[in-house]
Amino acid sequence: MVRIRLRRMGAKKRPFYRIVVADRRCSRDGRFIENIGYYDPTAQPPVLKLDEEKAQSWIDKGAQPSDTARGLLKRAGLLGGQSDASKARAEAKAEAKKKSKAKAEAPAIVEEAPAAAVEEAAAETAAE
Repeated sequence: MVRIRLRRMGAKKRPFYRIVVADRRCSRDGRFIENIGYYDPTAQPPVLKLDEEKAQSWIDKGAQPSDTARGLLKRAGLLGGQSDASKARAEAKAEAKKKSKAKAEAPAIVEEAPAAAVEEAAAETAAE
């Protein structure tokens, strides 16, 4: 059976994956039939480059994607894409992350404000 799966590349603790078509009996980083793209999860945002024509032709020929490759193919829009519910969850998660980041920065601003008020009060008393 032919599978579409990830082949790990890159340095230690710096993963980089090639999306390949390979016989399922071959090892993860072993022999493959064709390279159809790559995925870099360490970049912000993660980079996914996929030759959609090649991927679709292999799917049409009966190649089965691995679980991880299936998720990447969905993200690329080849296997039905993301559902509306999952898109909404992803947007809500991004909003929550922004709010928590803004909340973490807010106390620093609040601490500076009383110092400015104290300086203004000192300037007013000195002027009198």
